[in-house]
Amino acid sequence: MRRLDRRDCIRFVDVADPVTVCPIDRRTLLARLHAEENGQMLSGAAAFAAMWRAIPLLRPLGLVARNRYILGLLEWLYIKFLFARPALQSFLGKGKAA
Repeated sequence: MRRLDRRDCIRFVDVADPVTVCPIDRRTLLARLHAEENGQMLSGAAAFAAMWRAIPLLRPLGLVARNRYILGLLEWLYIKFLFARPALQSFLGKGKAA
């Protein structure tokens, strides 16, 4: 995402860094992707969709994801990914999931 964000519209925050001020519990933030859009905290697929809307190349996907059925499908897929993430990280040699 960072490479696609050529206009620096997204501010990435490392919530694992102890000096980072967190608006909610750190474990909650580390368990799922979170993003803030227009003052609203989003998580999971909705957070990805918000990031997509900020990147011109991906904006159409983010706009489509505003449909509750599409977002529901994306959230279902995101939950499946979260379940598989530890195994994927282990397989890729990235260590334990956060």
